[in-house]
Amino acid sequence: MVKICCIGAGYVGGPTMAVIALKCPKVQVSVVDISTPRITAWNSEHLPIYEPGLDDVVKQCRGKNLFFSNDVEKLVAEADIVFVSVNTPTKTQGLGAGKAADLTYWESAARMIADVSKSDKIVVEKSTVPVKTAEAIERILTHNNKGINFQILSNPEFLAEGTAIQDLFNPDRVLIGGRETPGGQKAIATLRDVYAHWVPVEKIICTNLWSAELSKLAANAFLAQRISSVNAMSALCEATGADVTQVSHAVGKDTRIGPKFLNASVGFGGSCFQKDILNLVYICECHGLAEVANYWKQVIKINDYQKTRFVNRIVSSMFNTVSGKKIAILGFAFKKDTGDTRETPAIDVCKGLIGDKAKISIYDPQVQEEQITRDLSLKKFDWDHPAHLQPMNPTSVKEVTCVRDAYEATKGAHGICILTEWDAFKSLDYQKIFDGMEKPAFVFDGRNVVDAEKLRNIGFIVYAIGKPLDAWLKDMPAVA
Repeated sequence: MVKICCIGAGYVGGPTMAVIALKCPKVQVSVVDISTPRITAWNSEHLPIYEPGLDDVVKQCRGKNLFFSNDVEKLVAEADIVFVSVNTPTKTQGLGAGKAADLTYWESAARMIADVSKSDKIVVEKSTVPVKTAEAIERILTHNNKGINFQILSNPEFLAEGTAIQDLFNPDRVLIGGRETPGGQKAIATLRDVYAHWVPVEKIICTNLWSAELSKLAANAFLAQRISSVNAMSALCEATGADVTQVSHAVGKDTRIGPKFLNASVGFGGSCFQKDILNLVYICECHGLAEVANYWKQVIKINDYQKTRFVNRIVSSMFNTVSGKKIAILGFAFKKDTGDTRETPAIDVCKGLIGDKAKISIYDPQVQEEQITRDLSLKKFDWDHPAHLQPMNPTSVKEVTCVRDAYEATKGAHGICILTEWDAFKSLDYQKIFDGMEKPAFVFDGRNVVDAEKLRNIGFIVYAIGKPLDAWLKDMPAVA
């Protein structure tokens, strides 16, 4: 029986290992983490992350060939294949601060693997890491090898939160990068055989290490670039009276471009896009490619601009001030069908409104109040460090309340901001909401999920990203 151990029980490690266990019943899969609360949650009825379909997969395998444990060293020592899926946050200080990836947790994992191993192992990079990380990890392992043979593979994940289980069941591709040596090729074949239990062999792409590492950064950069491109167009649409939905539909019909990732919004979020592009920028700068670095920096700048533009539009529309006004925030997660709030645009929008002394009432069906409080009190980039290194009791923001339903959030509000495209927000009783709000009542749709004309007929003043402006808004400046 092949034994697999994954270090890191987060959004990548947990679902990926659960699906491997389901599809490979003869493989023993262990997921280890130093966080006791996280492992306890994986072993309970309430998993630590929300992902459609994940509960069923875990419950089918847990206790049979899928195990969650804090006994990190023992299970790593016993494993044939060790996946490393630890955080690679953006550095907050020192060389490359604000751009470079912090490999502290990766390095400590590699040193631990070297210390506890008594048999040959395949070590698989599952975290998003900078190009050439494998080389650094290889050096740590080979200088502490005690005669043990380690092979390093890069196997980046391409999961989309909200559809992660389906993405794992039916991936576009599985990418495995390894050394172009007999040992490296044998390691690639071993991992390929695991995935081949359910993934067609033609979808398993084998490359050298550096191509695999860079492909992950490149894929995320290209996707983020598409979002920033359509968001840049959304500003022009508002200025000219064009409709960004119609523009993106027409553009997406070009088979060379395609329709995906062309929805205008308040901005992209999630754990990877910004982090990976900043990482790409840093790598380009380190190799003297200033023009390439500046090109990718612009993707981040447009994303930041879109969030700032949204806040400016809210404040300018409401008589140039939101001081003391109640603003309802519908949706805090960075996208629907996940409880993940990492780099969610909602954080910057809320902070911008709080900076103008607004009173914020937040409702999200999957995000807990504790998480929202933590997000609004953390400094930038601190979210990606392990929980035990974050503030134990984050300071609650007195201007913010978290409520249990959309109607409570909007009652007595001057304005509503829709920041996550939850399907439930489309079918709310907006007449009931309008009746309970202060007048004039505003809706700022950052995801283009509601029917703006229907809401205008009820009496709302509606701002929708990239759409022709409400008559009210045409008379107001775009910037407060």
